[in-house]
Amino acid sequence: MKWKKLLALGMAAVMTAAFVTGCGGQKAADSGSGSGDKGKIIVGLDDNFPPMGFKDENNEITGFDVDLAKEASKRLGREVEFKAIDWSSKEAELKSGRVNVLWNGLDITEKRKENMLFSDPYMDNRQIIFVKKGRTDITDEKSLAGKVVGTQSASTAEEYMDKTEFFKKDVKEVKKYSDFVTAFMDLENGRVDAVVGDEIVGRYYMSKHPDTIDAVDVAVGPVSEFGIAFAKDNTALRDDVQKVLNEMKADGTIAKISEKWFGKDITK
Repeated sequence: MKWKKLLALGMAAVMTAAFVTGCGGQKAADSGSGSGDKGKIIVGLDDNFPPMGFKDENNEITGFDVDLAKEASKRLGREVEFKAIDWSSKEAELKSGRVNVLWNGLDITEKRKENMLFSDPYMDNRQIIFVKKGRTDITDEKSLAGKVVGTQSASTAEEYMDKTEFFKKDVKEVKKYSDFVTAFMDLENGRVDAVVGDEIVGRYYMSKHPDTIDAVDVAVGPVSEFGIAFAKDNTALRDDVQKVLNEMKADGTIAKISEKWFGKDITK
């Protein structure tokens, strides 16, 4: 009978281990879900998107949206982690739960609303044309006919150009890059004639390269608004973040962060 007792004890140990492992795995998954618990908030971002989110000279992620997310998380009493993702796969990252929030100069569009839940808009954003310093033949959207135009993949500018007949038929080529910084570098090196992209990002790049880049101060496509995106069913986290954002707006914190990065308050 001794072997029966040993077998029973062994089976009990296996069942206990499985139960503990199962509970532990569930808890780990829940801790970052952002579904009203106090776990870590994982922010997905393109870490080469200055001034919204990028790596500084010390390889630390910084930026306007990063500062906003840090302050909001602090007020919520939750730890925050910034996770660089492939921006073209951002919806899949959010839907899978690998990130809880997309907070990185993300335009609110009707198409994106189908798959994501957004905060209230906190900043306006235009798509404008950037050219090499001294170029005068590109003055508006129509003057891009026959030109090679760069933009970032999965950006609002790309979305607009992909659905606009002029860019399909009259523009020589639309080159798509993983990030705007690479697109601007190709503009400086003459590999593209122009870059169409977010005004905020482009003007920040211009401020760092004043002798090489010019802006054509004309909007391309409709003016958009930046918002923070959450999983479609994650109303709990969206409501929590929106509440503290409203508080930060009311007490002047958002204005101070904007002044730090843009020299003035340009938020809504």
